[in-house]
Amino acid sequence: MKSFDRKIMSIWMRWGTRVLPFADVASDDLPLSKLLRLSLIQVSVGISLTLLVGTLNRVMIVELAVPSTLVGVMLALPLLFAPFRALIGHRSDTHRSALGWRRVPFIYRGTMVQFGGLAVMPFALLVLAGALNATLAPPWVGQISAAVAILLVGAGIHITQTVGLALATDLAPENQQANVVGLMYVSLLVGSIVSALAFGAFLSDFSPGRLIQVIQASAVITVVLNFVATWKQEARRPARLLASSPPPEPTFRESWDAFIVQNQALRRLCVIGAGTLAFTMADILLEPYGGEVLGLGVGATTKLTATFAGGSLVGFTLASQILSRGGDPFRMAGSGALIGLPALAMIIASASMQAPQMFSVGVLIMGLGAGLFGHGTLTATMQNAPANQIGMALGAWGAVQATAAGLGAASGGALRDIVGTLSLDGPWPEVANGYVTVYALEILLLLVTLAAMAPLLRRRDLSATLLQ
Repeated sequence: MKSFDRKIMSIWMRWGTRVLPFADVASDDLPLSKLLRLSLIQVSVGISLTLLVGTLNRVMIVELAVPSTLVGVMLALPLLFAPFRALIGHRSDTHRSALGWRRVPFIYRGTMVQFGGLAVMPFALLVLAGALNATLAPPWVGQISAAVAILLVGAGIHITQTVGLALATDLAPENQQANVVGLMYVSLLVGSIVSALAFGAFLSDFSPGRLIQVIQASAVITVVLNFVATWKQEARRPARLLASSPPPEPTFRESWDAFIVQNQALRRLCVIGAGTLAFTMADILLEPYGGEVLGLGVGATTKLTATFAGGSLVGFTLASQILSRGGDPFRMAGSGALIGLPALAMIIASASMQAPQMFSVGVLIMGLGAGLFGHGTLTATMQNAPANQIGMALGAWGAVQATAAGLGAASGGALRDIVGTLSLDGPWPEVANGYVTVYALEILLLLVTLAAMAPLLRRRDLSATLLQ
């Protein structure tokens, strides 16, 4: 038996780092257990995103009959905070707290803001559903309250995600920073998948009371996960606060100017924005599309979030394996955009064919493309980040991505409502007109993304030729 155990361990040591994604990022100074605990921040972010983009948007549009334009605007409200991610990253780079921390205070603040939004949300939904007396709480009160709750949750997500990624990068060796950040995003996808499956199972017999229990549980889990994740992660450095004359820290404008002139940073950010917009315009529409056009229930449509996240998880894992061997991150991002084209075509075709299975496969492939695109652009941003500006670089990447995602949610919902009022003939049911229009626009945006990315690929090819 002992010889068998030794053989198993030998196989594990030889193949484990090759097969398991990100298994090779651990070291004696940064064990895998510490990394996985830190990744719980991303798990909590995944839970909140699934709740907002997956479950709540379907419930408000279908069960509560809230116009999708209003839902799209509500879910886009966090984009008001998204541009501040670069500023948050810069502040966490230069922050001096009384305890000698830089990152942890920002993570705690973001956690409390996120918890506050989830705490308010159940009462807002009660009013929105008409469960409270209309004379005490008119409908607009529920709409405003829901908007404020979503804004708080989104702001908390932006803060904790940006600074959590920066902290993970601080702890990792320089040659493993991109892989460690990739591990953080895989954890986000795992959180999305697990929470989507849990929400779908718990809400299979839907009622407002069950939805409120899900939101309350998510609020408590968020605080617990983030507290465990940050426990004894960042070393205290109070000595630097006792210096008689600490060196002046660069201003945000100085840091931004140093970042934006690096290696076509502006074009990279434009590519990130266009590609993210293309992949996220349908985020709030996938579940309503499944419910209205294909007749799927709440539990089945909630699982679509897990399907999309599962595809993204495969994409991130595949991208990590290729990029760790020296692959080009721009080509990886371009491959993701290309894969998105047939995926959207399958989603459109499922309406005319009334094929839920084709729709699910299309969502899975679309998630795969989004994962490749996200990892590629993230790695490119990390590789071109100026020294001592990791927070700034991640903040800029996150700000553009989150802003594009918010604009996509708002514009996708509005376009679906506008086109849905028109009488248009097509090979699909009339109720699908608005949805199909959004998906067709996403195909066009992916083509624009590929065109904008072409100069970056040519520049990389020219650089490689000159180095040979």
